[in-house]
Amino acid sequence: MRVILTPNPYRDKGFRHVLAAQRVLEASGIETRICLPFDVDRSFDLPRNIRFTDLDRELPRADMLICFGGDGTILHASKAATKVGIPVLGVNIGTMGFIAELESSEMEMLTQIARGEYTIEARRMLDVQVLRDDRVVERDVCLNDVVVTKGTVARVVRMSVFCDNVQAMEFGGDGIIIATPTGSTAYSLSAGGPIVEPDADVMIITPICAHNIQTKSIVASDRRTISLRLDHSGKRNAYLSVDGGRAFRLNNGDVVQVTRSTFETKLVHLRKRSFYDIIGMKFKNT
Repeated sequence: MRVILTPNPYRDKGFRHVLAAQRVLEASGIETRICLPFDVDRSFDLPRNIRFTDLDRELPRADMLICFGGDGTILHASKAATKVGIPVLGVNIGTMGFIAELESSEMEMLTQIARGEYTIEARRMLDVQVLRDDRVVERDVCLNDVVVTKGTVARVVRMSVFCDNVQAMEFGGDGIIIATPTGSTAYSLSAGGPIVEPDADVMIITPICAHNIQTKSIVASDRRTISLRLDHSGKRNAYLSVDGGRAFRLNNGDVVQVTRSTFETKLVHLRKRSFYDIIGMKFKNT
């Protein structure tokens, strides 16, 4: 069995956690490779005692990816793993770590992988595309959420939301979030959206600081096509971000379309826990 270890170098100081995981896995007879999930800043000194290999080259030959960091790191690395169909296990070195299976103090549990003592859960994803004059100018896929927000200027952005071409809401505000059930406990929750079980067949539409007391979060079937249309309002722009990634600038009149994806992220579980146990554990100190 071959496992790829992808540490966030800015969180795993000195790569202490990834090296501890490597020792546990290799002692169990598992072959490992250490790959960076993204390019680091040129000023960052990588240790010379660790052999890093290329993630894209290693993924097709791997059986599992273990990611070390916060939810953002796991989301970033899992996209590459999902495209080649390998499962992902997250080790939390962040704060909340809702997607992570293990905390950094639980490395010994990785021995279960060699014994086959784990399960795999498929999580729904969303396809995202931006239409400009009926032409696709941006595509992406997400596990957590699609976010459209205003720019740095303190003005509201006006938008209309359609479900299967039927208008569901129209408002001015700071933006909007379209979340998967997995992403319901992230930004959407902070903006007033509901907590949704991960296996529900839904999408959550949550306005951000809507200037309208009647505009509330909507839970829609994931069989719908959700369309966000930026209304023409002078020179104001908005920005699209998928799973907290780079911002894509939207122009007035652009349409963001969101549908259920054929891709699914496979998450590795080493123990049986209720979703509600996880909620209680993650939020007990917040």
